[in-house]
Amino acid sequence: MSCRRVGAAGLAAALACAALTGCMPWEDEPEQKKIGAAAGRQGGKTDQSAVRKEKAARAAKVKANELGQIPVLMYHRVVDKPTAPDDRTPEQFRKELERLAVEGYVPITAAEYVRGRIGVPPGKHPVVLTFDDASPEQLTLDGTGTPMPNTAVAILQEVARKHPGFRPVATFYVTRDLFGKTTPEEQTQMLTWLRENGFDIGNHTYGHRNLLGKPKKEAMAEIAKGHELITKLTGTDPVTLALPYGNQPSTKSWALKGRAGNVSYDYGGVFRAGYTPGPSPFSKDFDPVNLPRIRSMDKIKKDDCARFCSTAWLDWLKANPSERYTSDGDVATVAYAKFKAPFMASGFTPYALPY
Repeated sequence: MSCRRVGAAGLAAALACAALTGCMPWEDEPEQKKIGAAAGRQGGKTDQSAVRKEKAARAAKVKANELGQIPVLMYHRVVDKPTAPDDRTPEQFRKELERLAVEGYVPITAAEYVRGRIGVPPGKHPVVLTFDDASPEQLTLDGTGTPMPNTAVAILQEVARKHPGFRPVATFYVTRDLFGKTTPEEQTQMLTWLRENGFDIGNHTYGHRNLLGKPKKEAMAEIAKGHELITKLTGTDPVTLALPYGNQPSTKSWALKGRAGNVSYDYGGVFRAGYTPGPSPFSKDFDPVNLPRIRSMDKIKKDDCARFCSTAWLDWLKANPSERYTSDGDVATVAYAKFKAPFMASGFTPYALPY
């Protein structure tokens, strides 16, 4: 049984795959560390109750909480001289990544998040880094295929080299303005580089149009056109969609699943623009059509960011560690303190590891 083809909606299937085969759901994908590859197996004969007790003890030791909240951070341009509220300077971006690394966060992609493929080491916390609009400041390659200095990708790789275990991965939500490239060959080159280096590519619609109030046919056509662009350039369907301006169409489900002409899409998650950490994919609060993201920005007095931007939320999660997602290091289980059991979605009962 291969773990490679777990579908976007197959969170439980991903756990079952790991439990049955001992492999991780991403076993054949590059640069992705396998955690606990022999989960539940000890030689030829296994006392399952003893194994489960041992796993629970390990989870308790690191205070695992796989029903906790996960920060999904939203970035736009990384530029020396910001001209828009969502811009970050290279220094600000680097500082935030350094903080995440020091506080025990490990980046995962949006696709891994919505699929429940959260394979981070025990005691660590997942974080999802997302970039909207595919600007050259996020990724520009030199003649050797190396990210240019002070682009977002170059800084992420730099911080990852400094902090082993801090995965240099993120999700790029792209539109037709693909990193400033205009020819199909150049666009393919950019998206291929991202995929080959472990990054995730999501849909941000084709023309970055506000879907609020648009008729069903028009809204689906805009999503499908962006979906088709990515599929043609990469040969792979995107797993998630980020809504332009964070605005949902009149009927939320149009963003999750639809069809326009001969192009259909069926996403594992649809992301908005703020303001809270995201729920665990194993909790009852997980709503794939309405997933929040956090704007990357410092606290400013008398401003919404004093409560709702990345610095404020990271401060809150640090002050309330029992509220954030903490991994037990085993993707074949969903570990949590027993009193949190009412918050777990019933579909994951077979994989529950209360302690």
